[in-house]
Amino acid sequence: MAKLQHSIYVLLFFILTFSGLYFAGPFLIPVTLASVFSMLFIRFCNWLEHKGMGRGAASLICILSFVLVISLVLFSLSWQLNGLMENVDEMKQRVIDLFSAFQHWISEKIGLDPKQQQELIKKTEQGAGNGAGNLLAGFAGKVMDVLANIVLVLVYMFLFLLYRSHLKKFALKLVPAGQRDKTDEVVHKAGQVAQQYLSGLAAMIGTLWIMYGIGFSLIGVEGALFFAVLCGILEIIPFVGNLTGTSLTLLSVLSRGGDAKMIVGVLVTYALVQFIQTYVLEPLIVGEQVNINPLFTILVIVLGEMIWGIAGMVLAIPLLGMVKIVCDHIPDLQPYGFLIGTEKQRRRKTGLIDKVKAAFQK
Repeated sequence: MAKLQHSIYVLLFFILTFSGLYFAGPFLIPVTLASVFSMLFIRFCNWLEHKGMGRGAASLICILSFVLVISLVLFSLSWQLNGLMENVDEMKQRVIDLFSAFQHWISEKIGLDPKQQQELIKKTEQGAGNGAGNLLAGFAGKVMDVLANIVLVLVYMFLFLLYRSHLKKFALKLVPAGQRDKTDEVVHKAGQVAQQYLSGLAAMIGTLWIMYGIGFSLIGVEGALFFAVLCGILEIIPFVGNLTGTSLTLLSVLSRGGDAKMIVGVLVTYALVQFIQTYVLEPLIVGEQVNINPLFTILVIVLGEMIWGIAGMVLAIPLLGMVKIVCDHIPDLQPYGFLIGTEKQRRRKTGLIDKVKAAFQK
């Protein structure tokens, strides 16, 4: 009976936790994004402070650096997108031809002739047209919300970097004096996990840009740099992002009348990049900073999307990595840390990748 009662309490705890995260999302999403991203700049901020710069100025430079990097990425994407839009009429005609072929296929398989399909489309467009004004207003509201959240994230990042010592002291005051050393270790390792994961992910995305750019350029994909950057950025979301980026590249090739050779080239490029990423980049750059098994990786991404949307998918892995660190250091929660993690043992550093990795770490 006691075990059943305990299980019910645990279930209620999870229900209340996820419900709170869902309903408090508009407030928690900018705060959580800022806290995780600020961990990426702690080392750089400390380096600036060791050079004699004040903490406020160092924090401000970190934020400006973050804004500069994001701006450069967005500029490169928009620049390439403008080049792609020059052939938009040709793309439209190709899409119309593909749609016409799809209509004939539906007519042959389902028995719904093209005229009936056009009538259904017109009815749908009429229904959608009635709410076009509301849709436009809703879109404008969403854009304003995104801009406001971006400003909030930047402000929160600056404040987290500025007051990081004060926040750490607060966390240590919450525990008894005899456990403060252990708590300090947990806080340090949790922050280190997020920091190393994000820095490794950034380095891997940059490497993916180069590999996708070379591959797409060699096979003649128009706007190769744009799709290379897009595929690299979408890698922020594991498993889903790389498939999405490659699918968009294939759709672009098809809309421009790409032949079977080019389509096969895109698929071969994707396969080669994924092979290098899995067996070279991840062990070398990302490593074992977030030691989570693939099952819980997928589960937490799906759960993050359900609760916080795209932001939840981006934050899922580093947050779960920090949760695992906490579970590993609390005896009652160690079984859950074992469940989330993997049973893979650390190898002796004798392989080539291990030697190169050790050289990078030094």
